[in-house]
Amino acid sequence: MVMGSAATADATTIPTYPTAPGVRLNVRSGPGTNYTIVRVLPADSRVPIFCQTPGTTVSGYYGTSNIWDNIDSGEYVSDTYVNTGSDGYVASRCG
Repeated sequence: MVMGSAATADATTIPTYPTAPGVRLNVRSGPGTNYTIVRVLPADSRVPIFCQTPGTTVSGYYGTSNIWDNIDSGEYVSDTYVNTGSDGYVASRCG
């Protein structure tokens, strides 16, 4: 079960974060590059982070990390493409 999915969370309480500038970002069905791409975010998007979980290590615009951000029910992006202002977790772990 995804904690705080978009369907149940009040959008005014979840901050959004900018994605890497100029990058069209793959959204995957799970926390890793081996999961299916479910959609692609347009360049210069903003995303909510409902929870975060470890997954495939990725080198991206903001460094290298194994943290994946849950941005909607069954949708994950690598934290290395989201400007959270931190190299660590900024939201609770997905459970």
